[in-house]
Amino acid sequence: MSALPMTRWIATFLEAQAAELDAARNTRLAYGRDLLDFSEWLAHRKLHFATATRANIEDYLIDCDARGLSKATRARRLSSIRQLYRFAHDEGWRDDNPALQISGPGKAQRLPTTLSIAEVEALLDAARTQGRESDRIRNTCLMELLYATGMRVSELVTLPVSAARGDPRMLLVMGKGNKERMVPLSPPARAALRDWLSLRDASEAEAVAARKPPSRFLFPSRAAEGHMTRQRFFLLIKDFAVAGGVDAAKVTPHTLRHAFATHLLANGADLRVIQTLLGHADISTTEIYTHVLDERLRALVLDHHPLARKP
Repeated sequence: MSALPMTRWIATFLEAQAAELDAARNTRLAYGRDLLDFSEWLAHRKLHFATATRANIEDYLIDCDARGLSKATRARRLSSIRQLYRFAHDEGWRDDNPALQISGPGKAQRLPTTLSIAEVEALLDAARTQGRESDRIRNTCLMELLYATGMRVSELVTLPVSAARGDPRMLLVMGKGNKERMVPLSPPARAALRDWLSLRDASEAEAVAARKPPSRFLFPSRAAEGHMTRQRFFLLIKDFAVAGGVDAAKVTPHTLRHAFATHLLANGADLRVIQTLLGHADISTTEIYTHVLDERLRALVLDHHPLARKP
């Protein structure tokens, strides 16, 4: 196996991640990018995955630091390399795992960016008023669903239309690792979903009459995937931010997910419930939102308490 090109090592590893561990597509893409960068670094020094040593990997991480890559990126790169060598060892391609004992840089603890209720309302208002009528109805549905459920953007854009039939009070969502969970819909989200379904179904009927195949997605698109892409929705939400007077630099689809969790917690929701709704495997991931609230409370005191003001 060592005689094969490093690209073949990467491809075989990614195939195994998909087949055996059911790794998400985005996870595999991240592994692929990280390992391709490492392979190019090795090739430039006439090295190979099969011959690289612990010292080589440490030198690579030092080079990543010199290139200005963040701690989080360097930690992810090392994790990808470890996964590759764990797989190579299990397959008998190598007798050792040279990355096993390397200490990573660790991830810098960074609180997630969130939005106030007023900012979310401004984004929703912008979605209701921007573009043609069909765009406004679709965009309102997208935004209402995202804020009502805290879904990941990939979960939102890939929703099957079958999940939305029958005026549901809850949606069945397929999360990371093909794990299913139920998320409740707010009355505004249900109303937006009904409006969009009515318009979508009428458009689909016209397409079928023109001998075009029907789409199985709630938000169909002419993109290769057959549904609205994450990139397209990212651009849409930036437009809503500009139109709504919200700082576009801090608005992303994931920011709405953070806002969903933070606003629930601020209004007394149980942390375990929020963990279930977000689809977090570990409660420690959800606990970060308690720190967000602590920071907000501290800022409120410093900004508004009379004894905190400078003389």
